Amino acid sequence: MLKRAIILLEGASNSLLYIKAARSLDIYPITISADPELFDYLAALGIEAVRVDNNDFDSLIRECIRLRSTYEIAGITSAQESAYAMVGQLCRYFDLPGPNAMAVERCCDKFVQRQLLAEAGLRVPAYRLAVNATEVERSATEIGLPVILKPAIGIGSSGVRLCRTLDEMAEHMIYLLSGKHKWRSSPRILVEEFAQGPQYNLEIMGDQVIAIGAANYGPPNFFCRGHIYPAPLSEEECKRIADLSLSCLRALGLGWGPTNIELRWTNHGPTVIEVNPRLAGSPVPNMVQLAYGVDLITNHIRLVVGEELDLRERQSHAAASRYLLPECDGTLDRIDGGRRAAALSGVAEVKFYVEPKAPIIMNSDSGDRIAHVVATSPSRARTEAILQDAVDLIDWSITPFPTLSGAD
Repeated sequence: MLKRAIILLEGASNSLLYIKAARSLDIYPITISADPELFDYLAALGIEAVRVDNNDFDSLIRECIRLRSTYEIAGITSAQESAYAMVGQLCRYFDLPGPNAMAVERCCDKFVQRQLLAEAGLRVPAYRLAVNATEVERSATEIGLPVILKPAIGIGSSGVRLCRTLDEMAEHMIYLLSGKHKWRSSPRILVEEFAQGPQYNLEIMGDQVIAIGAANYGPPNFFCRGHIYPAPLSEEECKRIADLSLSCLRALGLGWGPTNIELRWTNHGPTVIEVNPRLAGSPVPNMVQLAYGVDLITNHIRLVVGEELDLRERQSHAAASRYLLPECDGTLDRIDGGRRAAALSGVAEVKFYVEPKAPIIMNSDSGDRIAHVVATSPSRARTEAILQDAVDLIDWSITPFPTLSGAD
């Protein structure tokens, strides 16, 4: 009898959790990646890794057929958004449970996503699509400053910026179009209204809202600096947000597997900022489990391999996170206090992303984070106090890179 296996396309911040969850279900995880060496944990865990271009459908089919001679391929999935549409195509080809590839592709294009949501009568910020500086300026004039400029396709707040003046807009346009930004597709810029108000993130499995958290996405670059689950909302407010989110799924043709939705509560009510056809990145799944007792990643794998889900809420705690950010570019001399912070009662996780002597280069996106801390307790106030105490114990120093003197 062949061993049951699950194929994971590429890696992401949640990939290690997917591997551990698969093993807990007695399913053998296999990673297919264009560059397996990028994920050093694979070799450390003895995970089989296969090198294949994940944009080459025919090559992926051949590799999956080869693997089927050795394993019972129970499912195919990914923790990475850019690979998820390909997951849908492969699942359809092999008649396995999976997402709708076309719906995922439409959702990953933020302009198309905006169009579909607006056509369904759902509240989204005013928006325009631009491909050059002239179109950006015209769009900003029509919408009115301040505006947010962002790549039409991208994740992790890469290339996103709030522009309050024409000078800031011109500066960011130069960054986006001069070759400094790494485009995942042909350069297309979404120009959108700045929707002001508190932000809330939802984690959904299928058509069931599992968790609603408050998130700190501050300008000008809007990468997340922290979360707390559950969000401090009334029952009626939760219902309005959940109803809007489920309407988004219907408008976009989603509803299979995990979805992460970001909204802001503006003066006009809840407004959809972004729908992501995947789970939020680490440490959000861990926080949801700490707060609600629901293991999103294990349930996603169960869905992928055709097993019954268990989405019952088992507890009602508060879980909060904080991302630690550098203050400048340079070389990380030291980062201390992780063990002391982790030893505090109520601290669930302390993770450093970089080691001493590593270069720190800030790109004003989620990749700037150097660490995160997660805390939990039955009380929101207590959880926030524990988190602050833990963060205060962590210290680091960065030596700025030497500046050029300009001398001949």
